[in-house]
Amino acid sequence: MGSDPGPAGAGGVLGVGKRIVGLKREKKLGEEGEIRIESDFEFSTEEKGMSESPRVRTTLMLVLLVVVVVLVFGVMGHLKAQTKAEKPFVVEYYYKVKWGHAEEFLTLFEKNHYPILKKEVEMGRMLSVSAVRPVYHSTEEGRWDYRMTIVYKNVDAAYDSTGSEELVKKLYPDQATFEKEEQRRFELLEAHWDVPVASVNLDKK
Repeated sequence: MGSDPGPAGAGGVLGVGKRIVGLKREKKLGEEGEIRIESDFEFSTEEKGMSESPRVRTTLMLVLLVVVVVLVFGVMGHLKAQTKAEKPFVVEYYYKVKWGHAEEFLTLFEKNHYPILKKEVEMGRMLSVSAVRPVYHSTEEGRWDYRMTIVYKNVDAAYDSTGSEELVKKLYPDQATFEKEEQRRFELLEAHWDVPVASVNLDKK
């Protein structure tokens, strides 16, 4: 039989919220003589959008959740790094001097290096400077004569030497003598090493 297409863009409504855009009807003669009517419905993009809107909302919520998590962990990491950077940073400097020259080394250290360290404490880069020497001799392999401990304001201050050269020139205008005596001080050393250290909380539960 012939076909009877409905008008394009017809505004009929089928059920709740379903807008029919096109309607095709086809009449067929069945085996037993009855007439069957088959209809194909095509829905508008408005209905498709309505059916897909829950998925869109879910996707947006997931994206928003990911963004929030990233921001929270980013802020926490920044605060943790900032707190760590503000903690005092301690370095121990070990000096192993040639036999018979320990006092000469200490005299040159007190004259040409200790005043610089004290000035750094006054300026705030360092918090304290201290020195110790062993009471008894140890084995030659593990021997050291002086250990200078410097507590820096933080880890950044320990590696920031900005202004140090100007400070040295200000404290020691006679640079020729200063450099000569500093060279002599290091000639007296057999070994020199630095050890950054951290405190251990034994009462931590």
